[in-house]
Amino acid sequence: MTYPLKLPIEALAPSVHVERLGFKDTSELVPLEEPLGQERAVEALEFGLRMPSPGFNVYVSGPIGSGKWALAKDMVKRLAKSAPPPHDWCYVNNFQDPSRPKCLSFPAARGRIFKQAMGTLIDGLRRDVPKIFESTAYLEAKAKLVEDMEGRKKALFKELTEIGRARGFSFEETPMGFGLVPLRAGHPMTEEELEALSGEDRRAIVEKRKALESEIREFHIRVHALDREAEERVHEMDRQVIKNILAPRFETLRRAYDGLDQVLEYVNGVHEDILTNYKDFLPKEAPSLPILGLEAGGRRPDLTRYQVNLVVEHTVEGGAPVVDESHPTYANLIGKIERKAHLGVVFTDFTEIKAGAVLQASGGYLILSAMDLLRQPFAWDALKRAIKTREVKIEDPGEFFGFSTTGLRPQPVPVEVKVVMVGPPILYHLLQAYEEDFQKIFKVKADFDVDMARDENQDKLYSRFVARLCREEGLPHFGVEAVAEVICHGARLAERHDRLSLRLSLLADVIREAAFWARREGRATVSQADVETAIAKKRHRANLPEQWVQDEIKEGTLIVALEGTAVGQINGLSVHLMGDYAFGRPCRITARTSIGTKGVIDVQREAELAGHIHSKGVLTLAGYLAGKFASTHPFALNATLTFEQTYSEVEGDSAALAELAAIFSSLAEVPIRQYLAITGSVNQLGEVQPIGGVNEKIEGFFESCKRSGLTGEQGVIIPLRNTKHLALRRDVVESVKSDTFSVYAVNTVEEALELLTGLPAGVRGPDGQYPEGTLYGKVAKRLEEMAQIVTEWGERERGTMNDER
Repeated sequence: MTYPLKLPIEALAPSVHVERLGFKDTSELVPLEEPLGQERAVEALEFGLRMPSPGFNVYVSGPIGSGKWALAKDMVKRLAKSAPPPHDWCYVNNFQDPSRPKCLSFPAARGRIFKQAMGTLIDGLRRDVPKIFESTAYLEAKAKLVEDMEGRKKALFKELTEIGRARGFSFEETPMGFGLVPLRAGHPMTEEELEALSGEDRRAIVEKRKALESEIREFHIRVHALDREAEERVHEMDRQVIKNILAPRFETLRRAYDGLDQVLEYVNGVHEDILTNYKDFLPKEAPSLPILGLEAGGRRPDLTRYQVNLVVEHTVEGGAPVVDESHPTYANLIGKIERKAHLGVVFTDFTEIKAGAVLQASGGYLILSAMDLLRQPFAWDALKRAIKTREVKIEDPGEFFGFSTTGLRPQPVPVEVKVVMVGPPILYHLLQAYEEDFQKIFKVKADFDVDMARDENQDKLYSRFVARLCREEGLPHFGVEAVAEVICHGARLAERHDRLSLRLSLLADVIREAAFWARREGRATVSQADVETAIAKKRHRANLPEQWVQDEIKEGTLIVALEGTAVGQINGLSVHLMGDYAFGRPCRITARTSIGTKGVIDVQREAELAGHIHSKGVLTLAGYLAGKFASTHPFALNATLTFEQTYSEVEGDSAALAELAAIFSSLAEVPIRQYLAITGSVNQLGEVQPIGGVNEKIEGFFESCKRSGLTGEQGVIIPLRNTKHLALRRDVVESVKSDTFSVYAVNTVEEALELLTGLPAGVRGPDGQYPEGTLYGKVAKRLEEMAQIVTEWGERERGTMNDER
């Protein structure tokens, strides 16, 4: 008889050689600066972040708690420091089409200088232009020009008057203008004298009047021309005055931004607009009737069109920008055009254009959460378009989707941005499968691992990670035993003796909680007991459902036998995952066998309460049975299998070994030891395969036994290949150490059956038969009897049918 392996204490949980760590507490250690593990992800990030070609953006993939966000951000910041700062960007007015503002690019930090220079220029003109136009020299020059024009008008009028007198008329000013009055002897004729004229004299006066009116019209034309000439001369004088004011100011601007062609073009546009609209710098007269919202005095002109909207600004020493956009809506990514309200009217202009994260990160790096991005309407399409076109077009979402809206259409801004998108692995695969552009614009995947190989050097790196967290967050330092317990917990999270978990956020939470309990107890250094307390308290906060199940097992509501023996009945083990907490529990599995030809019947599958993997496991063990015992006769068997008191779906094949043992027990009528629980998958060759959740399963059965009272016989049988996954709680290990509980490891079905029944499994002899008294001998004998009964019954049925014919 080959006995299964009863595992020694050292195999039940990971251990740490404290003396090899080489310190008393973490205050002696150099904090860990480099990434812990994740060499593959670091290499991918280094490549993706440095690759200048388009489309080589990075998708950082990994489970929650692996530290992918923090590591990606740290690497991006490190590279950004040594990168040159990108250009500043400003939006300015388009004097030809104000609805299409222009964008201007400046070297880093010069955008604000330009904005301040333009502000200073306009403020100076607002101050100086009115002074010039109110100065004595200007007023005298203007008065002289007006006086000259008035003199020329008077000369024209004098000439017209002489022509009129020569023709017998004088001019009389009336409310309607000038009127002609006939003269007699050099004096205007009265109404009576006009009445006394003969008809012929009256007709002669009318003819003369008509001839003179053409001269009057010519006079008016010449006077209007003089007025227009005066206006032009005043305007030209004003322009010359403005030119004299602007010349030194604009020459300074042009020299300051020589070489920036677009900036010089804009400066020249401002110059021409001021020359054309210089009166906007002069005070306006107040309206005769006051209007709500307007000042009673002279109104200041609106000179907003000369402002500079600095939308992106960088410093010379700042390096490349790093933008971590935590709320990637369409507006926050691309930008938006805000509105202003005045007197009930909503309006906007180029000063209300706001840059989004893509533009802010141009020339640098943009970090996004993939889940947050895809939750926002329009955001993914907008980001994708910005990456593909390499420009940002700030517009309303309606414009983005083709809906016509009146408003601004700012000039697109070219962008060069490296996008780092952080998300779960499943989302990466879904985007690869269903988003055709994804693999074109995210060509680099940085895949974060969940654990790393463990050795003495990695234990020391874990210690330095604890030291770094203590220093960064001001936590009390950890003693060497406390660090060893943290390392063991890291192995427990990795579910391997020879590996350590890289889910550093979960580990960091344990470190913080241990520091909390140490402070609460007034200790300056965190001890091993504090770490154990933190782990236990965290478990206690989450294990209420486990307590409910264990209470029902102890009360007998959930029927689980923990002592004695029974035929066709065995304790299987299952795991329940409740969000961030998983726990195991024993579950009674029963098997009933009878004569028939239906084979193994899975009650769970028949009731549609079995998952695909569980059904596969049942079919596999049926194949093992048939191959083992049906080589010389038909496999005449009906065997029903069920998980008792289970009312939800059963998934997984980890109960296959238990189910197989229950069938053997029922067939051979050999009792199974109920104080043992078993877990393991089986293949068709009878090899026991590893399963998941081995620690939770052992601890769940231990908890049930502990509540009912440990007898020293109780234990759990696990696959031998699962021994490297063991990281049991201290109370379980102590119980094994005191011989009140046991953990066994098996590699074959035969080893498990021998331990469960106390009988040797048996080996087929040269005659093809199993020895009597062995478990397989009893099973083979019963199956042969059942096959004979089925054969005889079939012959009788055929004989009866022939007689009836």
